[in-house]
Amino acid sequence: MTADVERRSDFIPLQDQLPEPLKLWANGRFIEEVECIVPDIVGIARGKTAPARKFFRGERMFLPTSIFYQTIAGDYAEIDIPNAWTESDIVLRPDMETACALPWSSDVAIQVIHDLENQDGTPVQVAPRNVLKRVIEAYNAKGWKPVVAPEMEFYLTKPNTDPDYPISPPVGRTGRQGVGRNAYSVAAVEEYGNVVDDIYDFAEAQGLEIETLMQEGGAGQLEINLKHGDPVSLADQVFLFKRLIREAALRHDCYATFMAKPMEDEPGSAMHLHQSIYDLKTDKPIFNGPNNEATPEFYHFIGGQQAYMDKVMCLCAPYVNSYRRLVPGQAAPINLEWGTDNRSVGLRVPVSSPEARRLENRVIGMDCNPYLAIASSLACGYLGLVNQIQPRDAYNGEADRLGHALPRSVLDALDRFAEAKEIHELLGPDFCTVFRTIKSYEYDDFLRVISPWEREHLMLNV
Repeated sequence: MTADVERRSDFIPLQDQLPEPLKLWANGRFIEEVECIVPDIVGIARGKTAPARKFFRGERMFLPTSIFYQTIAGDYAEIDIPNAWTESDIVLRPDMETACALPWSSDVAIQVIHDLENQDGTPVQVAPRNVLKRVIEAYNAKGWKPVVAPEMEFYLTKPNTDPDYPISPPVGRTGRQGVGRNAYSVAAVEEYGNVVDDIYDFAEAQGLEIETLMQEGGAGQLEINLKHGDPVSLADQVFLFKRLIREAALRHDCYATFMAKPMEDEPGSAMHLHQSIYDLKTDKPIFNGPNNEATPEFYHFIGGQQAYMDKVMCLCAPYVNSYRRLVPGQAAPINLEWGTDNRSVGLRVPVSSPEARRLENRVIGMDCNPYLAIASSLACGYLGLVNQIQPRDAYNGEADRLGHALPRSVLDALDRFAEAKEIHELLGPDFCTVFRTIKSYEYDDFLRVISPWEREHLMLNV
């Protein structure tokens, strides 16, 4: 046995660790290929495909550290951390609980999300999944366990093969193009019934549970709600769902997009995040007191979100397009007020039983990397808890009348992020350096492009 295989001996036999939904889907068929994937800074799946026999032998596989230095355009940023460009190998360590089918593949193939380790066995700090785990470990060290539930909004669109042309809604089963303002319409969902059916079928094959699916306010805009649970598991699910939904759409001659603001006259897409904290020993929610009243910890968590969320907006709204959603009158919050049963605030307390008391973060865009957005939101709440930060009074009116308190651009968000030293310690200083550098490169790249608005209004008028 080689040293590499010996190091991985704790994974053997990997076949025995396949989750039950995957075994049911395979139904005795021989698995041919395994996609060994990791989420990069953007949230794109990167990795290697291996023959199943090789994967199940448990041999180590590697990737270069530079997979985390790429922008959304695929360019490499010049990272200012020691030995960044030695491109040393990092080790892929499979999390077999994430193994699931690739039901759209022509082969009997599966995918497995991997964690990344340095060759000495320590976690790779810049890997987004490890960033989230680092925040969870901080909670666990205090005797707490975070629980989250994301809501995923996205658009189905006509194929858009030329980016010079605007995105437009798809044609539904009636032969008519979708129109907006149909929130919660069952008929509007049925317009795209074939896509929705495939989403459900793919999710079942992958062992993913959809809590609810509904029509949102935009033309061709849908929302999927996921069941609450462990933050890493839920981030994995969002990561997998994005690919699953795209594949289902492509089967029916349309695209699925998770851009925060894909169409000018339609509302943006958010990833609302419900958050609650449990005691590790008792498994009881720390937001609910003995007489079913809200605890000081509940208010401290809100206080942390109010104090720090504007400083991590670059993680929750990571692109120039993200800030087109966060404007007045676009059905998205523009500040960090909080209130009960109030959808105009950035931090909403939904109607619930006392035991299910939670805080809904409504400022996160669907274009986020789910691992980083969940990590950053929980990091803000954690600092509120440990620093016992008191929130402002609850707001009962229409909060968008109070004005804009969030960053207005990527550059504004990056400037605020640069000052958030406590956040850097929680997320990891090297990760924060890499992320800021990549986002700065992306913004410079964006400035090289001349938009139609500039040609229309400036060409002959200035």
